[in-house]
Amino acid sequence: MQTRSRRLGVDQPTTSWGFPNPATPPGSSTYYAIRFADVAQRDALAALCGWRHLVRSVLEQVSDPGVAARKLAWWQGELERIFARQGQHPLAPALSRAMTRADLPRQPFLDILWAVEALLANRQSRDQAEVLARAELDCGSLAELMLHQTPGHVAAQRSAARRAGAYWGLVALIRDSGWLLRRGRLGVLPADALARQGIAQWSPSGPLPGAALASVLAELLPLCHRERERLDPDLASLPSALRIRVRLADTLLAELMASGLAVADQRIALTPLRKLWIAWRESRARVPQPIA
Repeated sequence: MQTRSRRLGVDQPTTSWGFPNPATPPGSSTYYAIRFADVAQRDALAALCGWRHLVRSVLEQVSDPGVAARKLAWWQGELERIFARQGQHPLAPALSRAMTRADLPRQPFLDILWAVEALLANRQSRDQAEVLARAELDCGSLAELMLHQTPGHVAAQRSAARRAGAYWGLVALIRDSGWLLRRGRLGVLPADALARQGIAQWSPSGPLPGAALASVLAELLPLCHRERERLDPDLASLPSALRIRVRLADTLLAELMASGLAVADQRIALTPLRKLWIAWRESRARVPQPIA
């Protein structure tokens, strides 16, 4: 049995890995994206987001690099167990159902693991092209997996979904860059831009140079705008969960720009009520159309 409460569009079951779950908490962007998806897809979408959430939680929960590497290796092994219907984690049954429902491919899961491993290893992104590639491997892979829950999708939609995820991943990178740098993750930003702004050798033990960080992020804005423009012709072909994430990223990016990209010591976010309004409006704005 499940109990539910409703407030500001919140619909809360008591189950741990159904919708919503720890990866899709009420008030989050992911929550509202899934809240307006087809009812039959919600638990599967939440399970997919749960997978990424758990894998990325290694970044927050483990400070020792060796321990983090072992935990990530465990998750790679757990992925194979889940594909074999022998998963050990409480998420495994829900993710197995999502896999069965849509015959999910392995590669996007492996790409997400690789993106997290690159962060753990602090592997440097040399330039904007590598920053974009990592965003596509991470959020782009998640978006592709989410698209698979929509019956009858085609290859062109998968490409559009990956671009959508890469775009909202870039916006999230800008928002979270201060937090990531304070945890020593200089590799998330392009090395050439860090060098130009004189913070390539910055240490987390010192104060974070907010003005220099804002200048680095300003160099990423044209990339964000270009990727958004590339996505626009195909946006209507995507299911509501992905379109909503893009619209929320649009609004968040505008807020970040209005702040002067002042993210060194704060995390800028949209209010739940604003997210609800954007999600509700986008869920009714378009009927997905095939890509010509």
